Amino acid sequence: MSQDRRRHLIGATLLLGSLALAQAPALAQAQWQPSKPIKIVVPYPPGGSSDIIARAISQPLSAALGQPVIVENKPGANGNLGADFVSKSTPDGYTLLLCDVGALAISPSVYTKLSFDPSKDLRGVTMLAYSPHLLVVNPSVKAANLKELVALSKTGDLNFAVTATGSAPHLAGVALQRAVNAKWTYVPYKGGVQAIQDTVAGQTQVLMNGMLATLPQVQGGKLKVLGVSKATRMPLIGDVPTIAEQGVPGFESGTWQGVRVARGTPDAVVQRLNKELITVIRSADIRSRLAGQGAEVVTMTPAEEEQFFSKERARWAQVVKAADIRLD
Repeated sequence: MSQDRRRHLIGATLLLGSLALAQAPALAQAQWQPSKPIKIVVPYPPGGSSDIIARAISQPLSAALGQPVIVENKPGANGNLGADFVSKSTPDGYTLLLCDVGALAISPSVYTKLSFDPSKDLRGVTMLAYSPHLLVVNPSVKAANLKELVALSKTGDLNFAVTATGSAPHLAGVALQRAVNAKWTYVPYKGGVQAIQDTVAGQTQVLMNGMLATLPQVQGGKLKVLGVSKATRMPLIGDVPTIAEQGVPGFESGTWQGVRVARGTPDAVVQRLNKELITVIRSADIRSRLAGQGAEVVTMTPAEEEQFFSKERARWAQVVKAADIRLD
């Protein structure tokens, strides 16, 4: 082999070696593999929509990531306590927030003193599921549809259970009330589970809540559904008309479950979580299970989730302003 040929091969080898070394950190980052347990924080009490989804995905997500995935409920302040906890956690992908992203987008407009900024202190990973709100009543309520419920509300004897002041179901109820000129008294709770239980017991008569948590009570005959806040009817609940069909054109609302992490979490970590969460939630077993409970699997890229959050924040800010709802 000639001297020039040898020098050329040596140079090429060194060049390839330099490129490999330069790419090594990027490859290592792209192949993020967790080395300790991962925590999914649900900022609501057990039994609600977010809790149901968190527990459905925890085991398959654990298998995909090779580490235990623990669900921890941190209820309080309409989900803000748990969200604040995650926003202040180490931005390394080991602490996830699984919540109603729509409700999180509402908080900055409702709370005058919020200890964190959902837009600046958290970043999106993916959306997971959507379930429309159901308008339900205790079976003793003598109304078969929205029109009859509005007429009955004029007596002033109806209490409307609010899953949490300033929550998405609360604002959906306010928007509906204003649209149909209904009259009812709002009774606030600290979570959807208690609101559902009291409506079943008859202590409150009307409830607007996510379908995922409410449907079992409807199917069991403990609550009567008068409308669904979706563009089209849902065979799962029979021939119940949408709220839009009942005189409120374009009325849509619902619960959007998604995952967010502390701002500053590396892109490679977010991308890996996004990939595995989407694979898990789209699995035939979980998709079928959620569909049977009225929830639709909806996934997004991190960028799409960020855009969705921004739009929801702007949309609900208008409703909050019109209803003049402010909390300390």
